[in-house]
Amino acid sequence: MEVAIVNYEAGNLRSVETALRRLGYEYRIATRPEEVLRADKVLFPGVGDARAVMEVLERSGVAAALRERHAAGDPILGICVGAQVVLERSEENSASCLGLVPGTARRLPGGEGLKVPHMGWNQVRYRADHWLFAGIPQDTSFYFVHSYYPDPADRSTVLAETEYGVRFASGLECDNLTAVQFHPEKSGEFGLRLLSNFLAH
Repeated sequence: MEVAIVNYEAGNLRSVETALRRLGYEYRIATRPEEVLRADKVLFPGVGDARAVMEVLERSGVAAALRERHAAGDPILGICVGAQVVLERSEENSASCLGLVPGTARRLPGGEGLKVPHMGWNQVRYRADHWLFAGIPQDTSFYFVHSYYPDPADRSTVLAETEYGVRFASGLECDNLTAVQFHPEKSGEFGLRLLSNFLAH
């Protein structure tokens, strides 16, 4: 099985590569649409500004390839910014996004004692009995680094939630697409389990 890791010139992909090597999976860093289209599974991780991410994806043709893979029912996992730009738009620089899931990425409100960006470990409450979280205890903490969060228009697409000044969607599911706002590749044993669940599903 070939796994494509989408590279849009902004994210540090090393931690994802390390996680896949530990799990024993072969992968390709995908910068061209054909590399996304021929892979068995697609990981869309990273950090960065939503508008800058989308500019690279559209210019390279990878955005069109991701839309094609989603329409075809092929498995995609978005991570961090990859869980935001799958929506229609982002409040970050008023970016137009991939439009795979109806909704908007919104800025965290922060509040007393709550700095933005949200950085560190936080609990994730997920939809019971979902295959992505198989073998992972409810309310397990995962590692977050983000200022924006997914706000899907259809609540049935919410797979998991986390509290940080607001209860936000930290996981999404829409057909063949799953996405998590946290970084499983930086979240120890249970983060590796989540990646393994996606790759084995």
